[in-house]
Amino acid sequence: MQKHYEALGRSAANFVPLSPVSFLRRAGEVYADREAVVYGDRRYDWQTCARRCAAVASALVGRGIRPGDTVSVLVPNIPEMFELHYAVPMAGAVLNAINTRLEADTIAYILEHSDSQLVIADTALQPVLQEAFAKLGRTIDVIDILDAQAGGAPGIGQADYEDLAESGDDTFAGVPVQDEWRAIALNYTSGTSGRPKGVVCHHRGAYLMAMGTVAGWPVPQNPTYLSIVPMFHCNGWNHPWAMAIVGARMVFTRDPVPQKLFEAITQEGVTHFGAAPIILSMLADYEDAPRTPLDPPVQVFTAGAPPPSAVLERTRTLGFNVTHVYGLTETYGHISQCLWREDWDDLTPSEQAEMQAMQGVAFPMVEEVVVVDRAAGAPVPRDGQTQGEIAVRANTVMSGYYKNPEATAEAFEGGYFWSGDAAVQHQTGYVQIRDRLKDVIISGGENISSVEVENALYKHPAVQAAAVVAMPSDTWGESPCAFVEARPGTAPSEDEIIGFCKEHLAGFKVPKTVVFTDLPKTATGKIQKFVLREHVRNMSKDPR
Repeated sequence: MQKHYEALGRSAANFVPLSPVSFLRRAGEVYADREAVVYGDRRYDWQTCARRCAAVASALVGRGIRPGDTVSVLVPNIPEMFELHYAVPMAGAVLNAINTRLEADTIAYILEHSDSQLVIADTALQPVLQEAFAKLGRTIDVIDILDAQAGGAPGIGQADYEDLAESGDDTFAGVPVQDEWRAIALNYTSGTSGRPKGVVCHHRGAYLMAMGTVAGWPVPQNPTYLSIVPMFHCNGWNHPWAMAIVGARMVFTRDPVPQKLFEAITQEGVTHFGAAPIILSMLADYEDAPRTPLDPPVQVFTAGAPPPSAVLERTRTLGFNVTHVYGLTETYGHISQCLWREDWDDLTPSEQAEMQAMQGVAFPMVEEVVVVDRAAGAPVPRDGQTQGEIAVRANTVMSGYYKNPEATAEAFEGGYFWSGDAAVQHQTGYVQIRDRLKDVIISGGENISSVEVENALYKHPAVQAAAVVAMPSDTWGESPCAFVEARPGTAPSEDEIIGFCKEHLAGFKVPKTVVFTDLPKTATGKIQKFVLREHVRNMSKDPR
């Protein structure tokens, strides 16, 4: 009977709060002598890595860090950043990884808004940090990280990271996680539409995200993982936690430039990495890229923006087996994946790339990814045509926005997290983004997907990057305006680009104006369309 089942309660024996910190403890024992970190001449095993994390955590507690304190980190993808993904939560604190490419004003805003108690910063980034302190009107205690590969610039901190690693207790077990709902990270949105919001992630979500990643990719035991996804972006899609599960070799290059990445891939035998489409495009265009496909192929996750099919086609020739994944800061990173289907085997490479650009189906740890007609309050038909908004239910959805209950309530209206992405759902269940809702162009009563127009632009051999936004039009209300970043050594004209688009798009979708410029991007490769929309507002109306 039900009462007998309900009489059995939780205890320390049968209920342990979930936390990805447990992956490090296991890796330090199970993979003790296996290489964990590779960064130039620096190499050490998982046992050493675990001990260093414990020591740093112990030292943070010794410096007065308490459970629930925010520790801000301004560090690129180097071993210390990886270790801090364990050391900070082991100290009971909340990791606030800050975008290293932000300007001082936004860094100051984040430090203030996050209630930061300590900043751990790479000394190469101290100038912008000092400027942020000046704008903040006060300073916060700083721990310096001196990276020899960055020239070892002098620091401004009260202590050095290596001093913490050497002076702390390397047997420290960490502050116990009593509640798996406790915050583990505070990540700020990329700021593509104004001031960033603080996204609170909990230990339970991070644990399940890591587990789901290993199952959904899938990842074998002891892969070699190249750290490209910035760890300030969704905690590197939670890969720093996921890779401990399988005892991966973590390879770091600090700067994600093609030469360094290809050297790491070939010299270290990289098997897996994640990267935004802009990085894949850089690799595909690199003049000294390997002339023959990598063998065995490298398994790649790409996300951050819908990948142009032309980029997917080019990367396949390099030996990259690319899977497009989809997610947001609010969902810890990727929550859906475009799994390969056997009925794509007989398609042409171009057609296969088109299929691979879809956002796909839910990861194993996600309850529901569905496209909903919000006005009707029901899922859209699975016809690949009817648009709705992507809605998500999962344990890997944020706790909410830090100090912003109104935005949290709006995001969770009706028991779903609302993504803001306009999409369709195909008969197969695969989701395909048509646009950000705010980016849909309405021209003469017709909805135009900027993503579709951008995909057409990327097929032109002279187009390095492209973005399309709405331009006011006296005739149509709005018309597409294309911003194009040309490849080095090319000089396409506006007429050439418009003529090319006419060959690939319906007439009403063809851009009426083309602007050649360097596109403004976030550090994760997302094009900042709000900057382009402001540019358009300062241009004359399209009279056509």
